[in-house]
Amino acid sequence: MLSMAKLFKSVAVLAMLGLSRSESNVADDTYFYGQSEPVYPSPIGTGNGDWQVAYGRAAALVAQMTLEEKNNLTYGVPAPNGCVGWIQPIPRLNFPGLCLQDAQNGVRITDFVNSYPSGIHVGARELAYKRAWHLGAEFKKKGVQVALGPAVGPLGRIPTGGRNWEGFSVDPYLAGAIGAETVKGTQRQGVITSVKHLIANEQERYRMPSISQANLSIEAVSSNVDDKTLHELYLWPFYDVLKAGAGNVMCSYQRINNSYACQNSKMMNGILKTELGFNGFVVSDWYGQHSGVASALAGLDMSMPYGASYDGESYWGSNFTEAISNGSVPVSRLDDMATRIIAAWYQMGQDRGSNPGVGMPSNLSEPHVVVNALDPAAKPVIFDSAVEGHVLVKNVKNALPLQAPRMISVFGYDAKSPNQNMPDTAPVTAWEVGYESALIQMANAYNNMKTPSFPSIYQAALNGTLSVGGGSGASSGPYLSSPLDALQQRAYEDNTMLMWDIDCSPSSTGLMSGSDACLVFINAFASEGWDRPGIHDDYSDELVNRVADHCANTVVVIHNAGIRLVDQFVHHPNVTAIIFAHLPGQDSGRALVSLLYGDNNFSGKLPYTVAKNDTDYPVLHHSEAVPPDGRFPQSNFTEGVYIDYRAFEAENITPQYEFGFGLSYTSFSFSDLSISNSPPHKSLAEYPSGAIEQGGAVDLWDTIATVTSTIHNTGPRSGAEVAQLYVRLPGGDFKQLRGFEKIQIAPGGSATVEFPLTRRDLSTWDVVAQKWLLQRGTYQVYVGSSSRNLPLTGSLRI
Repeated sequence: MLSMAKLFKSVAVLAMLGLSRSESNVADDTYFYGQSEPVYPSPIGTGNGDWQVAYGRAAALVAQMTLEEKNNLTYGVPAPNGCVGWIQPIPRLNFPGLCLQDAQNGVRITDFVNSYPSGIHVGARELAYKRAWHLGAEFKKKGVQVALGPAVGPLGRIPTGGRNWEGFSVDPYLAGAIGAETVKGTQRQGVITSVKHLIANEQERYRMPSISQANLSIEAVSSNVDDKTLHELYLWPFYDVLKAGAGNVMCSYQRINNSYACQNSKMMNGILKTELGFNGFVVSDWYGQHSGVASALAGLDMSMPYGASYDGESYWGSNFTEAISNGSVPVSRLDDMATRIIAAWYQMGQDRGSNPGVGMPSNLSEPHVVVNALDPAAKPVIFDSAVEGHVLVKNVKNALPLQAPRMISVFGYDAKSPNQNMPDTAPVTAWEVGYESALIQMANAYNNMKTPSFPSIYQAALNGTLSVGGGSGASSGPYLSSPLDALQQRAYEDNTMLMWDIDCSPSSTGLMSGSDACLVFINAFASEGWDRPGIHDDYSDELVNRVADHCANTVVVIHNAGIRLVDQFVHHPNVTAIIFAHLPGQDSGRALVSLLYGDNNFSGKLPYTVAKNDTDYPVLHHSEAVPPDGRFPQSNFTEGVYIDYRAFEAENITPQYEFGFGLSYTSFSFSDLSISNSPPHKSLAEYPSGAIEQGGAVDLWDTIATVTSTIHNTGPRSGAEVAQLYVRLPGGDFKQLRGFEKIQIAPGGSATVEFPLTRRDLSTWDVVAQKWLLQRGTYQVYVGSSSRNLPLTGSLRI
């Protein structure tokens, strides 16, 4: 008998074959699977919600612009400063232009800025907001109007995805919640956030058009996703970030149901600007535009950089002016594009003294604006964020915390500072060059590989400790605290003898056996531009086992830019502790040492599932079905909503470490589950009926019920626990995260946590009605410390 997960896959396969359950009903989810519905015209923004004033001012300013001035707002030109994107000023109207700049964990390609923990490292709402607030201040002081982040796509469908580390979690609820806090914090500094990537941008291979070895053009991969999966997984976090007020959305490189994302009218016109009521503007990813008139009519508002290249050829520019003049594109569409851009500028208060690109001259020898030293309050936020992203998954034989050991030894390439320029974690520099030719050459080389192992030598970054991933999401700070540097400082304070052999040479066996503790540092690298060749590497696994064979107390630290298996050494009797250290930013070593010695307590939780075997993941690598001519790669999302812990539960697969798991130096218990309807006894309609504002129908966000529970610290130390709420919908075969709260509790103390459940939290997407359906029936409610440790259970009746 088929499980629900397998049944869903079967329905999706039938859809791919054209055997829909409702051929006559275009709203059926199969209609959207493999083909993208056309939606025209592009909605004219009206400024719903709190955007009304900004829209009124924008419309008045745009009315004063000439055709050329309005057109100039829609495409990037070569920047006269360090900005990666530049919109020309209109001096006569006192519009100074717009500077667009990477990235989401630090202002990129400049100096005197901080390098914050990456998205995968962020897991607490309060710190996410504070991190974004300080980061936004740095963008503002550097003269950036549009910060290119946060990333809520890719979500992480493919564990080997090269950009998964830029996002917050494989779970849509968690990604949306942290993404919303990031938008709020950044934009309250007056900087527009560019939420990316719209949508289903789940792999790097074939993400851009390329040329085959036979000199044939290869289109970008098509992410073929059904309507239900799109809404319940990949679109879910976009609701949150738009509700939080995001002023910009970036469309992605690949095709969606065989229509390029930046000219996909269903996604931009139909979903983003209509269903979600988006007030801001849509910008293309760099070189993500593949048409002129078509992309404009489909809802694209701004192209980056200057069309196809910087040297004059353009889909827009002067060609777009001609398209307006000859009627191919109505003037109303251009007016809407310009109004959306200027409205976002007004909405963030950027008309009040913004100075684009002032802090980033293109010549790095020129004077720069120093921002890292101007905000001392950022330092504890950077450090605390680094601390809280570490996840302790194994700790036996009282291995940790370390207690002023007599002698410790350090092994592994990841312990030391990088060999070259700090942080220099990216093995290639093509993304730093920024030219289309470099990108296309890299795409061609990767796409033409017979296996997805390119470049296999980059499974681990062997040149030093990994504090951030590679590509346009990379950042560099004023310093980098490596683990070895921080351990030497602690050895000085404790009078500990600290020895190290980075290469772990055969002559070190005596050192291993004579140490009180052996610390082994490895990493798992990932970068924009390619997907990881695997989720473990034999070189690093062998290094761990080589040390553990001789050292009775081996502590493994992994700086991982994504899921990393530990099956090759987790059961070794001498591996006493394992830490997923993720990507902590510039305070990496200091944060880790504070945890190793117990100055701080571990409180991080896994934002993904660690399997026992790589084959346990529904989709491990690129799920392409490439036609014989190889020119139109297809990635069919036949697993539907069953990714990560949803799939593990539905298919009854036991993971190594489950989603939401993480150990502490203390212990916690849960009690006093309470579930109440809000308001009680109110009759609820099946579908939302409220006005559409940014983030969807306003009553989607109404609180339907409230869940409370009590957490007790039953251990010897003060520590923070992350209480997690999961809900199983009526008829569902898996639980899904619908609430989390991190709270600090003293030994012997307790605290109450409260989880509001909104209409959206309890709804499923109805593919026929094209609305969120609140089902009648019983909802199962679970509260605990991870997706598989949920001691409190109850039910909610609607």
